[in-house]
Amino acid sequence: MDTKYIFVTGGVVSSLGKGIISASIGKLLQARGYKVTIQKFDPYINIDPGTLNPYEHGECYVTEDGFETDLDLGHYERFTGIRTTRDNSVTTGRIYKTVIDRERHGDYLGKTIQVVPHITDEIKRRMLGSQGRGAFIICEIGGTIGDIESAPFMEAIRQLRWELGRNAVCVHLTYVPYLKAADELKTKPTQHSVKELQGMGIQPDILVLRTERHLDDTMRLKVASFCNVDLECVVQSEDMPSIYEVPVSMQRQGLDAAILRKMGIPVGETPAMKPWHTFLDMQRNATTEVHIALVGKYDLQDAYKSIRESLNLAGIYNKVKARLHFVNSEEVTTENVAKQLEGMAGVVICPGFGQRGIEGKIVAAEYCRTHDVPTFGICLGMQMMVIEFARNVLGYPDANSSEMSAETQHPVIDLMEEQKNVTNMGGTMRLGAYDCQLREGSRAAAAYAATGLSTPRPTRKGLGEGLLIRERHRHRYEFNNQYKEDYEAAGMHCVGINPAADLVEIVEIPTLRWYIGTQFHPEYASTVLHPHPLFMSFVKVCINV
Repeated sequence: MDTKYIFVTGGVVSSLGKGIISASIGKLLQARGYKVTIQKFDPYINIDPGTLNPYEHGECYVTEDGFETDLDLGHYERFTGIRTTRDNSVTTGRIYKTVIDRERHGDYLGKTIQVVPHITDEIKRRMLGSQGRGAFIICEIGGTIGDIESAPFMEAIRQLRWELGRNAVCVHLTYVPYLKAADELKTKPTQHSVKELQGMGIQPDILVLRTERHLDDTMRLKVASFCNVDLECVVQSEDMPSIYEVPVSMQRQGLDAAILRKMGIPVGETPAMKPWHTFLDMQRNATTEVHIALVGKYDLQDAYKSIRESLNLAGIYNKVKARLHFVNSEEVTTENVAKQLEGMAGVVICPGFGQRGIEGKIVAAEYCRTHDVPTFGICLGMQMMVIEFARNVLGYPDANSSEMSAETQHPVIDLMEEQKNVTNMGGTMRLGAYDCQLREGSRAAAAYAATGLSTPRPTRKGLGEGLLIRERHRHRYEFNNQYKEDYEAAGMHCVGINPAADLVEIVEIPTLRWYIGTQFHPEYASTVLHPHPLFMSFVKVCINV
């Protein structure tokens, strides 16, 4: 079968859920036995979202090969279980940089470089470059129809629609608002959005109508008639109790069947998706709540999207509902920490960059350690646990990260020597998946072994028997190995080590119920059908507090 392309665009307003729809389409096609790849094309000029403020763009998601990407790739992975790479995320900045670099290299033989054909050809090359990797390539275009930044992407899609024929379809997601005063749903914004898309030379094959109210067949027929779309190809995306209900809703309305018919592919029987329905049943039956605090500095749900979803998934598989409470670390003090964390069964000390809010995280870590509150520190959160232990147990009151304090005499978190002379932003980052060998008998090793997601590997000298895992990183500073013996002797054990560089990846205090910090980001590897073992273990302990 030739490679098939599904272009997903959005209109009227942003934040309608193109990523969820793209991931849902991918899941439905997977259930039919097809191989799927999903790409995100973002119109902004940044090379990647690595330096974007989380308040503007939510979390930065990291692929296994170490590329910083849009959070939608997290949805793709959680829904489909595929492992994304740098090829799954493309920005306008990357497109223009590639074209300009080629021009400087002389590849265009002195021709005038223009948006059409050079920029559009590079966009098409990226879209077509996935051929052979999947039977279906889903290309989600960020932004909204009419945005000046997205025009080259629309032109590339227009050209590909003609070149690929029935091997390509366009799915357009729009908004149908409800006017309370008139007690009416309005389709006019959708009609204008489709008209604008048609003005760019693209006729949508399928419309997904985002709505807060159910649309009857009369309204769907109206949209189909005005927009030149078959009635069966007008699908509604209503508000759902959970984003994980969306694939089932799309399947019920025949979205995947409509895509196959448009491409001339036999539809066949609708797959049962039993594992997915089993998960949804567990989600609906999980009514007992476990309260978990997220101690961080970004008061924005999307800033910790993967952590939130990992906790939610682990809660469902532990037959409870994880009720998450954001605690602003800038407001946490020694005097109010008990009040801030009151009623919490567990605490996650969140990742981040920069000095703002770190002292509150350190205070929270001390409170949790001294009151035996189950605690999970991730990346910077793990580093704050290490600093707190140095200050209050090892007796180094000025202990800190050299990132936060150049004057500290005890940089328990520091740059590696080879990093210290690199000056470009991002050049010192450890990004992507790295090996980590777990100490036998540690709580971390028990968590991984309990789920069967790790495989025993050869023992590294001096570490003892253990499992080798592979997790994704996004950080610059490391645990300072000069202090490792001090930590071990005082009760904080370094139970996860990168065998290639001897870097500390996991610390834990085994005398406490659950007090673990990871230098890596386990949340990136948690999916709907395979929740991450550390989150599973953490939530399980929180339930029994």
